[in-house]
Amino acid sequence: MMWAPDARSTLNHPQVRFRRDAVPGASHIAYMQLNEEACHAAVEARETRYDGQFFTGVTSTGIYCRCVCPARTPKRANRRFFQSAAAAENAGFRPCLICRPELAPGAAPIDAVERLAHDAVKRIEAGALDAQSLAQMAADLGVTARHLRRVMLRTFGAAPVEIAQTHRLLTAKRLLRETQLGMPAIAFASGFGSLRRFNALFLERYAMAPSRVRGRARARDGALAFTLAPRGAFDGQAFLSHAQLRRVRGIEIAPYARTWSVGQQAGVLSLNLLGAAPVVSVSDGLLPAFRQVIAAVRGALDLDADVQAINRFFAGDTHLAKDVASDQAVRLPGALDPVETAVRAIIGQQVTVTAATTITARLVETLGEPIETDVEGLNRLFPSAARIADAGAERVGKLGMPRKRADTLVRFATAVADGKINLARGALSAGRDGLTAIAGIGPWTVEYVALRGLGDPDAFPLGDAGLRLAFRGDLARASEKWRPWRGYATARLWRRHAQGERISP
Repeated sequence: MMWAPDARSTLNHPQVRFRRDAVPGASHIAYMQLNEEACHAAVEARETRYDGQFFTGVTSTGIYCRCVCPARTPKRANRRFFQSAAAAENAGFRPCLICRPELAPGAAPIDAVERLAHDAVKRIEAGALDAQSLAQMAADLGVTARHLRRVMLRTFGAAPVEIAQTHRLLTAKRLLRETQLGMPAIAFASGFGSLRRFNALFLERYAMAPSRVRGRARARDGALAFTLAPRGAFDGQAFLSHAQLRRVRGIEIAPYARTWSVGQQAGVLSLNLLGAAPVVSVSDGLLPAFRQVIAAVRGALDLDADVQAINRFFAGDTHLAKDVASDQAVRLPGALDPVETAVRAIIGQQVTVTAATTITARLVETLGEPIETDVEGLNRLFPSAARIADAGAERVGKLGMPRKRADTLVRFATAVADGKINLARGALSAGRDGLTAIAGIGPWTVEYVALRGLGDPDAFPLGDAGLRLAFRGDLARASEKWRPWRGYATARLWRRHAQGERISP
């Protein structure tokens, strides 16, 4: 849908052009104010490009909506705009049952401060504040708790704890609508410590009992299926092509389904990536870890990236402009599990993809824990760091890798098992520092894991053979102009290499 003619020439992106104003009653805190005229235009046009970048509170109903809500457009005088769902709920608004704010794409990082806020939200959505304190999560992100709270307030209008609480409620609301899980299971899967707390907060925030929003579960091949909304154009072929080349028997089958574990929960996860929006299906064993599963899939597929803004960044680049013009849907290449990504990267150092996949399959067969599933060909879990560490370098080395590499792999696994390394999407500082401290892990491995596992949009494995084969000229010099989006340049160069093409100045 296009902008209305009277808006197209006068308005700017709702969250690109800000006013720094003090909010009454907020003392010294400076918030970024939305461009209200642009927000009004987006609501009136139901503009999909801005879905999830702001929310509209309707004062006449007490409901807040996405800008694409199909319900009758509220009067202009009754609209209030918020940077996040948490900010809308803090102001007393309840989520719309029609457009369902919990399905909106996440806000995209634009600069370093907003990238920090974005990374923090991703960690919160994956349940970080359920298992650790705000100070610990902030340390993983390389900042203090005070600074992180200030950044979150400035970017989203809500504190980290408030954002976590809103996300728990919205997750519960989605599970109520799309599954037939019992109330206790929904409460705990959503991150609540008790059913009583869940019921009380749901009633307080939404003015209704959880049972009021119950829907019918949608089954797909024996599992529950959930559609994930991407921001902008989506093409899952790159993910499928990468997975196809590295598929490991026992844990993965084509087009893409795999066994996976989150803590004590394990089951089968499958992805349908052939449509305009990906669909993730999870078996019963993974439903209690619903938030972690959804956060991992969104991260692996880079669904919250503002690809339009990133493409504009590259549109004037000497080397990549033509590639951007021919393909608008390139996203950051990701993976579901950072620890597994690191294990595979260490095994793959200085060997071909085929050799690395063969050794990884032996590792799974030898150390992977058996699991019963309803899917033929899926019968093992990827070995945990603890199982690799317990196996020792001698046993691991017999799987077909040099002893030095086996030593590196076991050192890494031991550090993870002992809690000395925290690899989590968005925890860039802690992840990079932890990897760098392991003897035998070099710059290529650090950058590769940061890109695929941690979701660093500026990661750039300069020494990668594929990158150098895909680029004519001084790659190091050219890459400096691609900051802070070098990860997206990497994705484009890898794609060119896979197609047997080269990019020239």
